[in-house]
Amino acid sequence: MTVLDALLLAMVIIWGANYSIVKSAIRDVPPLAFNAARLILASAVFAAALWIRHRRAQILKSPDPQILRSSSPQIRRSSNPQILRSSNLWCLSLVGNTAYQLLFIVALSRTTAANSSLIIGCTPVFVALMTAALGHERIPSARWAGVALSAAGIYLVVGRGAGVTRESLQGDLLMIAAVFCWSAAAIISRPLLAREEPFAVTAWSMILGSIVYLPFAITQLRAVTWTTVAPAAWLAIVFSGVFALCVSYVIWYTAVQRLGSTRTAIYSNMVPVTGLLIAWAGYGETIGAVRLAGAAAIVAGLVLTRA
Repeated sequence: MTVLDALLLAMVIIWGANYSIVKSAIRDVPPLAFNAARLILASAVFAAALWIRHRRAQILKSPDPQILRSSSPQIRRSSNPQILRSSNLWCLSLVGNTAYQLLFIVALSRTTAANSSLIIGCTPVFVALMTAALGHERIPSARWAGVALSAAGIYLVVGRGAGVTRESLQGDLLMIAAVFCWSAAAIISRPLLAREEPFAVTAWSMILGSIVYLPFAITQLRAVTWTTVAPAAWLAIVFSGVFALCVSYVIWYTAVQRLGSTRTAIYSNMVPVTGLLIAWAGYGETIGAVRLAGAAAIVAGLVLTRA
């Protein structure tokens, strides 16, 4: 196992736990406000890191040694605003951060953490379909079978057999839309990561996407009396902002750069299992036989997409 593999597994555990942690926190803090708080924290961490790296580079008059090495010598090892001229960065910020975050938090507020993690687990299917549609790679027959099997699994999770309410069904559909945005972001980021290092791409896309997101949450942000927010909710904001956004996003985009979007997305296979177990063990969410069958179908379908 390589260091990157170990980091991706850590990312999977963080994201699997994040669904239940966020779901619990938004019972006390309105969802859009909670999301804004963690995005502000993540953006502040990234902005501070960019400033420190820039200052160090100026002092040393050489590239920052902390920047991750790339296999391609053509990648620029700088974190200055030059990257802001890229239209791909702005597109990535809007699709992979603003749109995704809006859909994700509203969806999670209307459905269960278990359903959310299962649906997010279909990311490899979306990425494979988009990649094939753009002509980046050909999808073999086994992968198409995996797509069909995963689609059947989604039906078992969000369809009549799962016994969902109208509200949770809306949440599930919104989460599917969020997966579409996240998968599209993985495709959009590839040409950008071919010439920029992952940390700068992650940091600037997070900062820009968060700025655009804030107007959607301003009403809820003003309505919250932050001095009365429970310590558990604050801990959730810190965990989700620092680990689920900052740490995990850097790992994700580093892997997209080095392994490609399709291979990186395969690690999403493990998020549903982690999320489902944590939601059941830590928060008492009911799984049920039908949902387990749907989970098995999704995971089996995702395995086939690797063929």
